[in-house]
Amino acid sequence: MSLQSVQEFFKAKQLDIPIIELAVSTATVALAAQAHGVEPGRIAKTLSFRLNDGRVVLVVARGDARIDNKKFKDAFGKGKMLGLEEVSEITGHPVGGVCPFGLANPLPIYLDVSLKIYDVVIPAAGSVNSAVRISPEKMADITQALWVDVCQSMDAPE
Repeated sequence: MSLQSVQEFFKAKQLDIPIIELAVSTATVALAAQAHGVEPGRIAKTLSFRLNDGRVVLVVARGDARIDNKKFKDAFGKGKMLGLEEVSEITGHPVGGVCPFGLANPLPIYLDVSLKIYDVVIPAAGSVNSAVRISPEKMADITQALWVDVCQSMDAPE
């Protein structure tokens, strides 16, 4: 169970981070923001990409951010999002519950700088109705993530 792998990840690192389990789905940014009573940007979404060299990377970004294709290509080269079946197979988490904690396979994790405007963000915790509240800096620290700038500027026109 994916939620269990997140619990085991926190326990192994001796972290006291409560996992919030809700009775409603938080599988999308909109649902999660509504369920947690926060603006969509505070939801930390985890996106999975396969790069042209075959590597899979995770990018965690604010919920209302969009990937900037040029910035992504400059940072990683070409890549594309994983298909639905691949996501749970590679990460161990279902779509809607993917997070950088308790992964089935070790993967490089990148946090987009868009998260830095928040003191606390809310990423999923391995299931479609679980999450944690965590500072972006702590998330970077415990997942050994690197910071990257691959999202569109929030003030850029749509």
